[in-house]
Amino acid sequence: MPQTQTQQPRPQTCKGSCHCGAVRYEVSGALKTPVLSCNCSICRRKGTLFSFVPADAFRLLAGKDAVTDYQFNTKNIHHLFCRTCGVTSFATGTAPNGARMVAVNVRCLEDVDLDALTITRYDGKSA
Repeated sequence: MPQTQTQQPRPQTCKGSCHCGAVRYEVSGALKTPVLSCNCSICRRKGTLFSFVPADAFRLLAGKDAVTDYQFNTKNIHHLFCRTCGVTSFATGTAPNGARMVAVNVRCLEDVDLDALTITRYDGKSA
């Protein structure tokens, strides 16, 4: 009897960028939901909505030399922003389990319906 192979769902790939396009990237795999809205002193001012992905699911296509790193408080997260337009399209850091991760600003992803996302509020101000 011939074996039939079941086709595995292909991971979704999202493309993202800063405003001017100097920083461009891809994120492979389904977008993690819910996305996170943090009220810490920097996220509140920037209005970012983050989805966290493993570092190996993120690929920087352009802009390695176009980003500037900003760290504060515990300096666990590298808040990277485009030195030309100032947009923070992603950040890098370490997850609580020690794994490398990327926090992708879903507002910078192409073809993502922001109104369809479930948003979880995180109290980073008190953390």
